[in-house]
This record gives sequence, structure tokens and C-alpha cells, in this order.
Amino acid sequence: MLAAIGAGSVEEFYADIPDAIRLHRPLDLPAPLRSEAELTRHMDDLLSRNTPARLSFLGAGCYRHHVPAVVEEVGNRSEFLTAYAGEPYEDHGRFQALWEYQSLMGELLEMDVVNVPTYDGYQAAATALRMAGRVTGRRRLLVVGPVSPDKLSKIIDYVRPDHDVEVLDGPAGPFGWQAADLVVGADVAAVYIEAPNFHGVLDPALPLLADRAHAVGALLVVGCNPISLGAVAPPAAYGADIVCGDVQPLGIRMSYGGGNAGFIATRDEERLVREFPSRLFGVIPTAVEGEYGFGDVFYDRTSFAVREEGKEWVGTASALNGIMAGVYLALMGPQGMREIGETILALTRYAQDRLAEVPGVEAPNRDRVSFADFVLRFTGGRSAQEISALLLERGIQGGLVLSDSDALFCVTEIHTREDIDHLAAILQEIAQ
Repeated sequence: MLAAIGAGSVEEFYADIPDAIRLHRPLDLPAPLRSEAELTRHMDDLLSRNTPARLSFLGAGCYRHHVPAVVEEVGNRSEFLTAYAGEPYEDHGRFQALWEYQSLMGELLEMDVVNVPTYDGYQAAATALRMAGRVTGRRRLLVVGPVSPDKLSKIIDYVRPDHDVEVLDGPAGPFGWQAADLVVGADVAAVYIEAPNFHGVLDPALPLLADRAHAVGALLVVGCNPISLGAVAPPAAYGADIVCGDVQPLGIRMSYGGGNAGFIATRDEERLVREFPSRLFGVIPTAVEGEYGFGDVFYDRTSFAVREEGKEWVGTASALNGIMAGVYLALMGPQGMREIGETILALTRYAQDRLAEVPGVEAPNRDRVSFADFVLRFTGGRSAQEISALLLERGIQGGLVLSDSDALFCVTEIHTREDIDHLAAILQEIAQ
């Protein structure tokens, strides 16, 4: 095997893996479990260690939302739940369901073309940037922060063969780049920014950033939280060329790091559509008048069709989560999406104002519009990590710790003002 790939040793084969994260010892594996009963008991013991918090303010990319019962009822139907792959003639309903999902997402995003979901939003962002690079033929990417460190790691690793990534946190410090100050060079393939960003902030200078990118032939790639778009203008409205994100907020429960599915959307321009590596489903009349079929669009651009000659690999997708997101969008409708977006905006504002009243607590982004996520800064005698531990002792999951003083908290429509007031009362006790 080593000879076939041209490697002289196993060490050479693993050369790309940094030495600091190698194990350098055999795996410490437990004795095998020799029966299903043993396995069941072992898993029950592991799961019993989980003690869910009674109240959680953790978001940072994976969110607690109300999931209508019918979403999972449809998702658990056998023709969806157990369908891995197939063709239209044997795959009764799955292709149509995904086409409906794409159509609903296209309406929400005000874009023409939406893909069958990728693994997650991280993958969608990385793939969107690779697409932009192929369109422009340029190597340099600008990533405008703040962006989740985990997502940034994924992006850099995935685009590394073709692109150099420059991360800009800018003059606004750790709480966001002022897009109005950004200069885009003529060698830039794409500018990536999020709306809202990792800290929940919506930058009003986004339209200006689009103009600056387009002035030098670069593309604007925007990552967004789709559940915000009932109340917030979609990125397409201010010049985004490619929009990406994760559909997890749309009717998909958090699940130990799972429950994700990434979307990518563009206008119906061939230069953009031909760079999608993932599957696209369309609708077309059949030989029977009045009858329609659903199947792949522009199939010869995918690695399914051309294998190693494909521009980018595509394989297993989170299609089931896409179907459930489609059910959620169909249930909510435009009015429902508007109501939930406005509710989260209002609760985010209330949380920042109420919690900033607590001595020893600041909300550094209070003067900016935020959605769901928001930063709290603790200026008393305890660190953010210590406060997080004290909250957990009281049955509250606090925010994601960002630094010694800062943590990223989150509210959604499942929270009430009473929940926020309760958090404020606890912080009054422990934050000074």
C-alpha cells in the first residue's frame, strides 16, 4: 500500500498530522463486550452520567428551539429515515421532499439555487469559499471576524490546497471588524463574513462590504442563521453572491454535537451553479402530460459523474435533516418565520439590557443589533470560567467561555423574560 501511494514509511504517510496531536502509544482500549446485554448496560451507565441543566443559555452555533411534533413524525417515516441513496424510479418521495426543501430555502434566502445539504454549516462555509475560488481563479481569501474558532479551523484545513486565508478581526477588537474600514485587494477571491457573526452582531456596513468586494471582482460569501431571516434582510438583499449556513435551527434538535446540515445558495447563474459540488434536485415534466419527476440537475459537474476528475468531492449528505427543515419551513410559513425572528431579536435586546444592570456584568455590544447570541463581560472578582461553574451548580448552563472575562450567551424563543430575570438574579449573587 505504501508503494502504491509513493510513501516510504508509515511515518511519511502520516507526515501531515502535527506531532503534537499524535498519541505515540497504543490505544488504551477496554476489554470487548461479548453480548448485547452487556453493551446495553454499558451504554446506560454512560448516559446516566449526563445531567441536563434545567435552564440553558448556550448557543454559539447550535441552538435550542421548539420543534413541532410533526417535523420529527415526517422525518421518522421509513421512506425518509432509512433511505441512504437511490434513483427517482425507486426512491418514492425523497427527491421531491428535498426539492421542496430547496424551494422553501430559496424563498427564505431570496436565492434561486440551493443544494442538497452538506454535512454541516462548517462544511458549507468551506465549500462555498472553494466555489468562489474556482469562479474567480484567485487564491487569497479574507475571513472577516469574529468567526467560531472551530469553524475557522475547518475552513482553513479544507481550503488549504488551493487558498491562503487571511483572518481579520480589525479595529473593533475581539468583538467584530468594522466592515466600513475593510480594504479589499484585487488579488482576493472572496470575502467571507457572517450575519449575525459569531458574537451575534449584525454589521450595518455589510452592503458597503459587498460593493468593495465586487469593485475588484471578488465574491461576497455570507454565512447566516436562517431562522433570523423572517425579521432580518437576507444576504442576497445586500449583494451576497454565495450564502451558506446550517439548517439546525430549523426544526432539528441538538444531539451531542449532531443535528446539523449545511446549505449553500446562489443566484441562477451558470458560473456559480456549475461550481456546486453537491447534488441539486430539479423538477421536469415526464412523458405523461401533467406528470412531473424529480432528479439531479447538471449532474456531470459532480464527482458522482466524473469521479476523481470532479472539481470537489461530494458524498454522503445530511439529507434527512434537510427534509425536516423543509417540513419546519412549510409549517411556519412567512408569518411564523417573521414572528419567531422578531421574538428572538426582542429577547436578545432585553437580555443584554437586563443583564448589563447587574453589578460586575457588562454587555459590550449593547449599542449594536444582535440576534440570539450576545457577549457578556464579567468585571468583578470572578472569571468567566468560574461564573460558568457556579451557574452550573445552580442548574443553569451558562454561555460559551471566550476568554478570562468574556462568555457568549444565547436566548431563543424558548426563553422567557422570567428566565432572563432568573439568570440576572443568580449573577447578582455570584458575579461581583
